[in-house]
Amino acid sequence: MSAEAADPGAPLRRRSRPRIDLRRLGRVALRGPVSRDRLPDAIGHVAEAHRAHHPDADLTILRRAYVLAESSHRGQMRKSGEPYITHPLAVTLILAELGAETTTLTASLLHDTVEDTEVTLDQVKEQFGDEVCYLVDGVTKLEKVDYGAAAEPETFRKMLVATGNDVRVMSIKLADRLHNMRTLGVMRPEKQARIAKVTRDVLIPLAERLGVQALKTELEDLVFAILHPEEYEHTRALIAAAAGPDAPLDTIADNVRGTLRDAGISGEVLIRPRHFVSVHRVRGKRGELRGTDFGRLLVLVTEDADCYAVLGELHTCFTPVISEFKDFIAAPKFNLYQSLHTAVVGPGGAVAEILIRTHRMHKVAEAGVVALGNPYAQDPAAAPQNEPSDERADPTRPGWLSRLLDWQESATDPDTFWTTLRADLAQDREITVFRTDGGTLGLPAGASCVDAAYAQYGDRAHTSIGARVNGRLATLSTVLSDGDTVQLLLAQDTASGPSPDWLDHARTPAARIAITGWLTDHPDEGKPTPSTMTSADPGGPGPAEPAAPERDALATAPARTRSGPRATGVVVDGPDAPVRLAGCCTPVPPDDLTGFVVRGGTVTVHRRECPAVAAMQEIGRAPVGARWADVEGRESDAGCRVTLVAESFGRPRLLADLTEAIATAEAAIVSATVEPPSEQRVRHTYTLQLPDAAGLPALMRAMREVAGVYDVSRAQHPAPAG
Repeated sequence: MSAEAADPGAPLRRRSRPRIDLRRLGRVALRGPVSRDRLPDAIGHVAEAHRAHHPDADLTILRRAYVLAESSHRGQMRKSGEPYITHPLAVTLILAELGAETTTLTASLLHDTVEDTEVTLDQVKEQFGDEVCYLVDGVTKLEKVDYGAAAEPETFRKMLVATGNDVRVMSIKLADRLHNMRTLGVMRPEKQARIAKVTRDVLIPLAERLGVQALKTELEDLVFAILHPEEYEHTRALIAAAAGPDAPLDTIADNVRGTLRDAGISGEVLIRPRHFVSVHRVRGKRGELRGTDFGRLLVLVTEDADCYAVLGELHTCFTPVISEFKDFIAAPKFNLYQSLHTAVVGPGGAVAEILIRTHRMHKVAEAGVVALGNPYAQDPAAAPQNEPSDERADPTRPGWLSRLLDWQESATDPDTFWTTLRADLAQDREITVFRTDGGTLGLPAGASCVDAAYAQYGDRAHTSIGARVNGRLATLSTVLSDGDTVQLLLAQDTASGPSPDWLDHARTPAARIAITGWLTDHPDEGKPTPSTMTSADPGGPGPAEPAAPERDALATAPARTRSGPRATGVVVDGPDAPVRLAGCCTPVPPDDLTGFVVRGGTVTVHRRECPAVAAMQEIGRAPVGARWADVEGRESDAGCRVTLVAESFGRPRLLADLTEAIATAEAAIVSATVEPPSEQRVRHTYTLQLPDAAGLPALMRAMREVAGVYDVSRAQHPAPAG
């Protein structure tokens, strides 16, 4: 950071500071420039607020920026009646109080000059440098003359792209919108409502994601007052009625101060009133408001360890509400927010919510990315660093912003971009999942493996066939949780593509746009094929109708019924009796065997590990010794019959590829059943005739190597009638 970058440990200026007097500033501004050795009176408030965060800041560039802005806007008036220069001054003061560095304040003073005056970007660049020029250009609107109805969405697209390279662009835009919302009352009601809705749908979520809570909360209240005036007035009346010297939180705050004093912990205990929207939400959640619902206690300490010390004392001396405890210090929110949240029961049963954080955390909680100062200034002597894989390592380019910039390139239509942007920003919670290579993926809450696949692989995710979540096989529809470890499985067949069903599980715009684009470009590929369709028997799901090659294989497969020891290649103890191999486990050499006498005196032979063996013994059936006959005693041409179960993820041509692998191993299909897909998983059961049992391991390996197949096993349940 540069020398003038924000000091994270500096105390945050109180938001109760009086707002500037716009009419007085207007009169001062009309006096015009002043001498070079004196700061213009009109930016005295800005200079004072800026020096509180940056005591050594050089204010010369601010003076020059003010002179250019004042002279360029001279004669222009706002709809509220003040000289126009009062607007960039107010925007700059908002940012100065949040701790923005000098470059941001300079660009803020000039942010409307290129859009509304004769000043050009080249002039800004020549007088103030590339950084200021980039910031001013980033917040400059596109002309409706050139873009028509698409001007607003394309302006936001341009602004977001600029924010991807320099997050300070959005800081200026948020402060600009806040001051415009403060003075929106002079506009027609319909225009107020339109601006308020865009603020609600786009700017407030962006302020939340950038962690600028001081701007976000005030914007929420201003939007609330415009769009829901009756609820706003009712909430205002409730807050006014709850104010007073005997508020319940005052008593609990005094008790907390005493507890920390007795424990020798140095901390500041403040009462933070909830803003209007917060009170309205609590009322909607709980119905009847409690006296402590109108605010929360804030405990500010010096060190991170002190936060946990305070928590321990509070949970020892008060009754904690365990369900309200959250640790955002060990696991910060994706928008930089860090704090401990808890709630305790005070005198008389009153429940108070308490926030515990350091002064540095409080500054970041209020100002978000603005508190970073100039995050792009680097020490020239410092060694270059590789790009971090963890998105939290670079808060100036968080994962959600990278994803937004990625998908917006595919949303070429302004309406699609505008609609998708609002939907994306409406997802106000984010999770982090870990890749098996050590990297991380930031995803919106509710995202599935489909979203993770496109976030990690882009268009290569079209060939996804499944995933492993925390080491266990999972379908692409599996919803991920914060902290999960995910490994995406891709098919080797690069020609395969997504199923239309994937759209039901995709939450991220990037995934939805990519899937929709592929399906549009391949209209016939997304339709079910004979190899993936199940029968539509009115009586219920049945086995799949095999494609032509499989039907031929079934027609030519031998279906001999064998009996007797020589027919099966098995010798059983006791009198000569018919012997048959159990269809539930289809034993083959060299499996260990056991048998049971069933109706008609036939001995049914099972593999020893077959579940049916335990079931027979539980009902009192006595086992019969069984073993494979000597090689000389076996029929050389009898071969062996086995039932295999293949577990796979659904994809086109899967059945055809499996039967091809079976045919290549010179096995004949006696019967085949494909169960209807369940959560994109498909279960195939094949009864096969092999020329030699020695070929079974190779056959099972060949089937496992088919793309999409994740397991092949011997049947452990009654085989379907063939």
